[in-house]
Amino acid sequence: MSFEQLFADVARVIEGVGVVIMTVGLVSVLLRYAYAAASDRTRTGSYERLRVNIGRVILLGLEILIVGDIVRTIIVEASVQSVLVLGLIVVIRTVLSFALEVEISGRWPWQQTPHTTPPQAVQSPETLEEK
Repeated sequence: MSFEQLFADVARVIEGVGVVIMTVGLVSVLLRYAYAAASDRTRTGSYERLRVNIGRVILLGLEILIVGDIVRTIIVEASVQSVLVLGLIVVIRTVLSFALEVEISGRWPWQQTPHTTPPQAVQSPETLEEK
């Protein structure tokens, strides 16, 4: 097995992990939403929590997919065309990440204060039960 083939396989594994995280995360979030929506105690705010949690799952998956793309481009397909394609992919995913972050938190990432607590509607049912 050559060096390039080894890292091509590594890049595929990293990308596969990103896809698995998004798939398993989505199923988990949807199951938690169904449970919360069915319960009278946690029904309020369950849709908002669903949207926030789906956004978080997508953000995590996108970050891991970017790592896979970087490994593939830099080590396996080091050409000007592949670097330009990587740049375009990173720009698109970065814009998506910013849009999801704004959707989740309601503000730009650089407007975050270091010690903010999430709004009541975003907290998990477990956190609400502790109060």
